[in-house]
Formats: sequence, structure tokens, C-alpha cells
Amino acid sequence: MSSQGQFGFAEMREWEHAAIEDVKVAEVVFNLPLERPYTYSIPEPLRDLIKPGQRVKAPLGRSNRIVVGYCVAIRPGESGQKRLKPIEELLDSEPLLNGQMLELTRWIGERYLCGWGQVLDSVIPAGVRKKSGTREVQNFILVPGTEEKLTSARLSRQQKMVIEVLQKSTGPVTATDLCERAGCSPGPLKSLQERGLIKAMRIRSEISGDDLLPVQQQADLKLNVQQQQALDRILQPIRASEHETLLLHGVTGSGKTEVYIRAIREVVSYGRQAIVLVPEISLTPQTIRRFRSRFSTVAVLHSHMTDAERHWQWQQISSGEIQVVVGARSAVFAPTPNLGLIVIDEEHEPSFKQDSTPRYHAREVARKRCLDERVPLILGSATPTLESWIRATRKLDVLVSMPSRVEDRPLPPVVVVDTRSDPRISKGSAIGRALYGAIDRALKDKGQVILFLNLRGYSPTVWCRSCGAGIKCPNCDITLTWHRDRQCVVCHSCDYEITPPKACPTCQSPAVRYLGTGTQKLDEEVQNTFPNATVIRMDSDSMQKPGSHDEALEKFRKGEVQILLGTQMIAKGLDFPNVTLVGVIDADTMLRQPDLRAAERTFQLIAQVAGRTGRGERGGRVLVQTTSPNDPAVKFASKHDFIGFAQHELAERYDTQAPPFSSVARVIFRGPDEMRTRQTAQAVADRLRSARRDATEVVRVLGAAPAPITRLRGLWRFHLQIAAKTPELVKELWQSAEQSLSLPDDVEFAIDVDPINAR
Repeated sequence: MSSQGQFGFAEMREWEHAAIEDVKVAEVVFNLPLERPYTYSIPEPLRDLIKPGQRVKAPLGRSNRIVVGYCVAIRPGESGQKRLKPIEELLDSEPLLNGQMLELTRWIGERYLCGWGQVLDSVIPAGVRKKSGTREVQNFILVPGTEEKLTSARLSRQQKMVIEVLQKSTGPVTATDLCERAGCSPGPLKSLQERGLIKAMRIRSEISGDDLLPVQQQADLKLNVQQQQALDRILQPIRASEHETLLLHGVTGSGKTEVYIRAIREVVSYGRQAIVLVPEISLTPQTIRRFRSRFSTVAVLHSHMTDAERHWQWQQISSGEIQVVVGARSAVFAPTPNLGLIVIDEEHEPSFKQDSTPRYHAREVARKRCLDERVPLILGSATPTLESWIRATRKLDVLVSMPSRVEDRPLPPVVVVDTRSDPRISKGSAIGRALYGAIDRALKDKGQVILFLNLRGYSPTVWCRSCGAGIKCPNCDITLTWHRDRQCVVCHSCDYEITPPKACPTCQSPAVRYLGTGTQKLDEEVQNTFPNATVIRMDSDSMQKPGSHDEALEKFRKGEVQILLGTQMIAKGLDFPNVTLVGVIDADTMLRQPDLRAAERTFQLIAQVAGRTGRGERGGRVLVQTTSPNDPAVKFASKHDFIGFAQHELAERYDTQAPPFSSVARVIFRGPDEMRTRQTAQAVADRLRSARRDATEVVRVLGAAPAPITRLRGLWRFHLQIAAKTPELVKELWQSAEQSLSLPDDVEFAIDVDPINAR
């Protein structure tokens, strides 16, 4: 056994062909789109060590290449069973997942039509697989006897500074600290090393737990009657140790977070743990501080953590020392040994659906985990998904309503502005006459303004006036976006960029025009129109520097900024009492998407961004600019009428038997050759229709057809859709056809069960 906890067995070949009667065998899965586990014999030295949940190395396929897999079960061997290949190596001294989590990952593979091993590879963070609990820090010291060599050595000014820093230091100095104190790059350190004047020492340093240290603790807030009633209903299954899914439908500003915190406090008082999922976009220091100020130990899991940080947090959570885990989608897999509650805030957010294999939805995974572990699940939103809403109205889940804001503050009035005949808009401005007047009044009254536009860049369309063609990315079927600050046109899908074209690539005309308004152009217009106001833009282009998001919000909170504009990252989770005006620049950018959920998302975004105002004593108002003032999504959002919108939209979906009245799987085919990809997609569709004739239940197969974005990152894309009443029927049809599928080597496919992205 090595010091790293790994076990090698090259010396144990005498067990390779041993009979396996009366001994146990291991079931192993790999990171492959395979459903069934492979069975391996267990060499004698491993029989008392191997457990389900550990990683192993084992030979795979006819070539017997050694591949890392996951042991998912140990069972007795069968008499007369053919000779099995042996496991080569055991990589973990202890299981990475317990039995409940193994069962959950198996369910995900079945539910979302992917391999069990693919799920395990996604669920277990890379830092945990690498055991990145420690990191190596490079430290420098002077080589003994260096003082004598320095008298004759010719050194540059920076090299001399490095030597002086080390001479004054009482011990080793880290490379980062040494460069900073000497005012140099790593170059002088390397040259001094090569000359034998200094040497590096690698010291292994444990990852600190500073991120788990609590901030100053705050007392609980006083609940109003509405909050107390909601909390009382939520506490019933918590105290009974039973599973229930509760949909907490509360308008923006109704105090849902305080209800979550009080429910979590009850769970923690029993010595149990809670998981809180929030959209990645809402995982700000502000959110984290809010939980840390109320609980003594809070772990945070998000996509920007290093492997070492994630592994350290994972260890703390699995030890049971953490009370609350706050994180984005993948935190649903946090290894809490004493789970008592899962909360999903803003449950309507699309980011809870993973867009790569395994394409799971965190809401459904949380529902399954809570059911298996007999703990409650809280889904919170002012604008729930229609899937969650219909379950609550059918009494499959419990509806808990909070229809009023804290302190009975009124919801802000929403004014829908028809911009089709607006004189300012017709002259190319993004800010119409009504919105201009409202911003001017708000600023004169010392109020703050939020402007929402869900298009980044300067101009979202590059267009040829002569031939009428949009200038598209050569790799994608997407029009390029003009980014004035970078002086280039960019594809927002594959990051292709070029200098602005002087002539149309189709007709060679110089009549190239930049159309539309993105956040960069809006920023410029606002600063020119209101020169005395301080403006800050928040989008993925301007918020790339670590900490810039929180820094911008802090300036806005302190009143140093009067106008905040940006994309959907400003549409939710912000609570600024001095915001007296919210302007939606163009509601049509969301409404006209080729997507089943376009109306639903339009309603959600308008309602959410409207909720950013009217939170203080000064009140507030909302102006929504649109060329479709009579669209139901816009009209219902202007009345803050979620129930009315849900009834209207569900009736539309029922007529076409669209989700949530059916279960859907979308199969996307990708390949470099357009014709071969099209033919492959059509052949699979025909095979599915042939298999469907044998089905006793109605299953629909739509397509094959070009995907909305027909070419993406250099690959042609075609898709088909399988729809049925239940996920089981979709799964049965796909599996019946999958066995006989034969795809060309250069065509790949991906299955998206319950898709929410139609591109």
C-alpha cells in the first residue's frame, strides 16, 4: 500500500484466472454513455478493502485498456460464470459517495437517459477526485554561502532587490510575496536559481477554512402574520420528519428569505443540515453574508472555486460540521450526512437545468433526494415555473402563498409604453419619450434608476443595406455583434471575432450597418443624455474581474451611483430601497425567441425586474417599452397577475399538449457534413416511428428538422423530439430504438430530457 492510499497489483497476476465461485465480484461503471455496469473479479488483497462508491482502475474492451471507473456494487459471484477480468487498482481508501447518493446518481442516469458513470463523474468534483485538500506553495531561501559569491556576482537591479528581501527575511518567502516585495516578475527568481544563489522549497500547505468563518451574528427579524403562517406550514413536515414539496409563492419583497432562514434554524436545532440552492447569478457575497450572519458554519459551493477549495469544503460538509450549504445547481449533491431540508430559491431560473451531460434539472434531483431521505423540499419564487405551479394546483405539492409585501408596501405600478410611434425611438434612441421623462424626474427627486436590457455588446446586428443579409459568424448560424469598446465584431456562441468588415462578404458592398442597441450602446446614450448622473453597467463583459459584481452593487447601495443598467444579472435578488424607477428597454428581445417558454420567460423577467423597485418608503414605478403592448405576457406582467398568466399560458399549452402536459426528450445530432448529419437524424426519426407502432400508448415523434441554430461552432445541427404523457414512455421508445442505432463516426448525438433551451 502506498502512502497516497492507492493499491497496485501488477505483482498479483496469479489471481487473474482464479475461479470466482463463492467469492464476491464488483460492478463497475465508466464515464461512458452505457447503462449497464461491467462485472469484474476482485483480487484477494482487495476483498476486504473495496466498497461501493470507490474508484478503481480496470481493463475495458477488447484492447483491455486501463480505465478509471466507479465501483457501484459488490455481490456474490455466480457458479459457472465465465472467467472475469480482474480489477487492476483501487484508487480511494474510502468511498466518495454513500449508498443513498449512489442510488440517486443511478436514478439520474435512468431519468435523463445517460450513463451512470457519466453522472458520477459530473457529481463528484474534480478536486475531490484529485484529493486536492492541500496545495504546494513554492518558497525561496538563500543558498548557504551566497554572501561570499555576491561580492563577485554581477546582478541586475531587480536581482539585487530579490537578494536583499531574502537577506532581511527570517525564513522562506513565497514566490508571490518575493516578487511583490522586490517589485519584479518571476524572471529574476528563475535566473538566480539557475546561478545557484537562491533555491526553492516546496511546502505543502493546508487550505485554510477562512471561507467558513462566520461574520458578526445578527438576531432574527420579526415575522409578520403572513410570514408566520407560511413558516408554520413549512415546519409541519420538518417536525414530523416527513417529505413534502412546498411551493412558496411569494411576490417580490414579501420576505421569503427570512422564512427560509427560520425554517433552516429549526432544522439546525435538531442537529441536521440544510442545502440552499440559488441561481449562480445570485450567488453574490451579499447573499452569502446574509446566511453567515445567521448561522455559525456555512459552506459555499460554486463554479469559480479552485479544486483545492472545493475539496476542502466537501470534506467539511461530509464530516457533518457544516450547518448550511449554499450553492448553485451542483450543490444539490453536497455530501451532507444529516440532511434535514433543501431550499431552492428562484426555482424558475433556467440555470438550474444543466446544459451538458448529464442534463439534469436540480429541482427534480432535489425532489428525488428529499423523497428518498424523507426530508422537505421548499421551492420559492414570485414567478414559479408552470411545471411547479400545476403540481401545486393539482395538490401533488403544497402551495404556500405570500401575496403581500413586507409592511404591506404596494407593488409598483407598471406602465406599458408602446414604442411603435415614439419620436425618440424613431430617431434611433433606445430611451423613449416617456422613459426619458421618468428618469429625469427620478434623478431630480434624488432617487435611483435601474435600466434592464437583455442584449450585451454595442449593436447586436451587423447588416448589409445593399443585399439585406446579416453578417454571420463563419462557424455559427448567428449574426455577429458589434463591440465598440473592443473595436471588433464578435460571435456570442463561439467567441469568434474579427475587425469590423468594411464590405459585405456576400455582395462586397460597403453599405455595412450596425443595428439595434446593446448594453454598451445604452450605457453611452444614458451618459450623454444624463451627464450629471453616475452610471454603471453590469453585464458579462464589464463584470469579468473577480469581485467586480459585488463592488458595483456596493457603490449602488451606498448611493455613489444613480443609474444601474445591465442584463438579467440585475433582474433578481437586489434589494435597494432608494430605487424609485425601473425601465425595461425592450421587452420584445425575450418575447420573440423561437421557444416554447418565450412568453413564460418574458413574464418572469418583467415581474422580477419590476420587483427591484418600491421596496422603500418612497415607493417606485416601472416602465416597460415594447412594440407588443397587447401581448398576454406583457399585459399580465403589468398587472402583477401571475395566476392570470399561468391560467392563460397553461390553456395554450394544453391545446397543443406541450409541457407540462407531456414529457419531452430532444435529440440533437451534430456533424461537420450537412447532408450526412441530416440523413442520420432522419434515419433515427424513422427508426423511432417504426418502434412507436409497437407501443400501446401514444408517443409522438416530431422531426427530424434543422435546429433553430443550424450551425454552431463549425458543426451542422438537426434535431427531433419525442413526446409522451410520461417520462417512462419516452424512455421506453428511445431504448427500444437505441439498440439498433448505427451512426457515422463523424456524427454525434445528445439527448436532452425535459429541455428548456430550444436553440
